Amino acid sequence: MGAMKIQTISSFLRGIGAIGLAAALLTACAYADPNTEYPDSLGKGNRGGHAGAYGQTGSIFGPSGLGFGNDKPVEPGQGGGSGIGVNSFLWRASLDTMSFMPLASADPFGGVIITDWYTPPEAHGERFKVTVFILGRELRADGLRTSVFRQVQSGGNNWVDAGVEPQTGADLENAILVRARQLRIAGLQ
Repeated sequence: MGAMKIQTISSFLRGIGAIGLAAALLTACAYADPNTEYPDSLGKGNRGGHAGAYGQTGSIFGPSGLGFGNDKPVEPGQGGGSGIGVNSFLWRASLDTMSFMPLASADPFGGVIITDWYTPPEAHGERFKVTVFILGRELRADGLRTSVFRQVQSGGNNWVDAGVEPQTGADLENAILVRARQLRIAGLQ
C-alpha cells in the first residue's frame, strides 16, 4: 500500500508541475511590450532580389552555404514564382495544354506532370498517356521534354503498347512553348 501512495503522490506532483509550467508560459506572454513593431512578413518568398523582412536571405550557414532554395534572386522573365521549383510559365502552359487529359500527378517542385490514360472521342480502341518534364527555371526550348505513350485495344479489355510518331512529342512541346510565350507576354503587359 505504501508503493501505491508514493505513485499517487508522484502523479499529483507531475500534474502540478505541468500546470505550473503552463502558467509560467502564459504569464511570460503578459510581459510583452505592446509598442514593439514587428515586420509584416517573416521573409517568406524573398524572390526578385529582395531580402526577407529581417534583411537576410534564407540560409542556415550564412550567405554562402546551404540555402533553402529561395536565397538567389530570380531574373526578370524567368517566371520563377514563389512556391514552385521550375519556370512558372512552362508549368502553367503545360497544365493549360494538357488540360483536356485527366491529370494523374503533378509535382511543381520536381517539374513533372503525368496524365492518366485518355481515349480521344474520334479514336476508339486506342489511348494515350503523356509525361511532361520541365527541366529548369528558364523559359527555353531545351527546358522541356515530353514522353507520349500509346496503347491499342487488342480484344476485350487487353491493351497493348503501340508506337507513337516521333513528331507527336515535338508537336506537343511546341504547343506548350507557344502557350508559355503567350503567358510571358501577357505577364509583361
